[in-house]
Amino acid sequence: QLIESGGGSVQAGGSLRLSCTDPGRTFSTGGLGWFRQAPGKEREFVAAVRWSGGTTYYGESVKGRFFMSRDKVNSAVYLQMNSLKPEDTAVYYCAGGRPITSTITTTRGYTTWGQGTQVTVSS
Repeated sequence: QLIESGGGSVQAGGSLRLSCTDPGRTFSTGGLGWFRQAPGKEREFVAAVRWSGGTTYYGESVKGRFFMSRDKVNSAVYLQMNSLKPEDTAVYYCAGGRPITSTITTTRGYTTWGQGTQVTVSS
């Protein structure tokens, strides 16, 4: 089970931080990622982190604006979203799995999904 929090509404240029906890430490040997889905669009990769080593990956549309970090003590990951744009509006999903390099940026790399949290950016 993955538990998300931190969505909300913000004006363009603002910031939000999303949290995702893995209370069962199910993915302590794998990775956790964030994806987003806007109405009428496919689910899009946002960011991911390998639990061991902490290597991070980012989608092209968020590079330099979004930053993902992990908290081993609390078995949580965070997505700091800065300089938000209206096109960032979507439901954001946390995902857990044991992805390999070729799948860590795709939905195929993940087996468990959070319930989703809405992020709305107004212009």
